[in-house]
Amino acid sequence: MATGRRVSRVASLIKREISQMLLNDIKDDRVGAGMVSVTDVDVSGDLQHAKVFVSIYGTDEARAETMEGLRSATPFVRSELGQRVRLRRTPEVIFLEDRSLERGDRILHLIDQLKPLSSSMDEEDIGAEE
Repeated sequence: MATGRRVSRVASLIKREISQMLLNDIKDDRVGAGMVSVTDVDVSGDLQHAKVFVSIYGTDEARAETMEGLRSATPFVRSELGQRVRLRRTPEVIFLEDRSLERGDRILHLIDQLKPLSSSMDEEDIGAEE
């Protein structure tokens, strides 16, 4: 079992290397269908599995196409990681779509819609006090 510090160092190293691969090495056109960025990497305590969370900007079709391209590029990504990162065993890589940015944007939009309602309610309260 690796220490928590080592697990986080390996996760950040994997995140950096996969980000570089997305920019320069993965030639699958499907991966370029949506704008892709690695948001987080979760490595298991035994360093055998790595969940790579990616944020994809684009339409639903572009997202699905990009995820399919990433899944098909998984063996290439794992072999490249094995060459770039010095570990006894290269972790199994699993790509997962991270929609937290989209949910956060939606929540901010809903809050912005509530602001006019709260200001009109405040004006009614002020009018009732006078």
